[in-house]
Amino acid sequence: MWGGVLGGATAVGLLLVMATAVGLRRPQLSVRVLPYVRDLPQMSRRPELALQPTQSALSGLFGPPLRSAADTLERVLGGATSVRRRLERANLSLTVHEFRIEQVVWGMVAFAVTAAFSLVIAMRSPGRTGPLLVVCLVAFVLGVLLRENRLTAQVSGREQKILAEFPTIAELLALSVAAGEGPVSALARVVGRSHGELAVDLSRALAEIRTGKPVSRALDEMANRSGLPVVARFAEGMAVAVERGTPLAEVLHAQAGDVREAGRRQLIESGARKEIFMMVPVVFLVLPVTVLFAFWPGVVGLRLVAP
Repeated sequence: MWGGVLGGATAVGLLLVMATAVGLRRPQLSVRVLPYVRDLPQMSRRPELALQPTQSALSGLFGPPLRSAADTLERVLGGATSVRRRLERANLSLTVHEFRIEQVVWGMVAFAVTAAFSLVIAMRSPGRTGPLLVVCLVAFVLGVLLRENRLTAQVSGREQKILAEFPTIAELLALSVAAGEGPVSALARVVGRSHGELAVDLSRALAEIRTGKPVSRALDEMANRSGLPVVARFAEGMAVAVERGTPLAEVLHAQAGDVREAGRRQLIESGARKEIFMMVPVVFLVLPVTVLFAFWPGVVGLRLVAP
């Protein structure tokens, strides 16, 4: 019976490979037409129809099914605007379609791992095949959700890094402005000597300013990409200082102090919420060792002097 099942699965796989190979040999209409319309605007084209100069056999074989699965997942889950927003906040060079493909890949990996263990269990007890199939489907869903949860964690981690870097960047900008430099030149000086997530955002805004975009607009777009109120206030203060010539050093010093105070307050609140968890090592580790060191010598002494 198992030989027939494996032979049938092999035959179906070979038929699918042959059908896909025949389909790939036939060029699509878009592939034949796009080389002759490269000078037209690219905004209306779908991302999967973009010209790829080199395409491996693996991507050519599994690319269309993955793109189709990503489109289906997008129709099921939705929320393309939220995903695009989080991708921008995480500073990832991915489109929503590419992110959906990654979700499908994560789900397939989880499904494959679970299916391997399920196959071993099903060979020993065939009666569990139905529940094991449900477990495999649940593993696929969990893999898809795990990739989205990973994106949210990346956004949170990057925002924490920006908040940790902001006081230092603000102080450096304040020192440069107080030394007599303009806001844009001070921004260029600080960006050239800084490394981190906030420095990446500032360098992007500085590049847009140098290409002719107004300073206020570039800073507002940076604040919108970050999604942090602190960066929004910083961008607003910089824009007002550039447009109206208001003093900027005091504002930056005040913002840096506010961020440090907010971080200190958040640390105290986090410690207060985890007070019970902080008592766990004291109660279950330090206290028993202390009691043991206090009473064990006495117990040994009593045993030695006992008749």
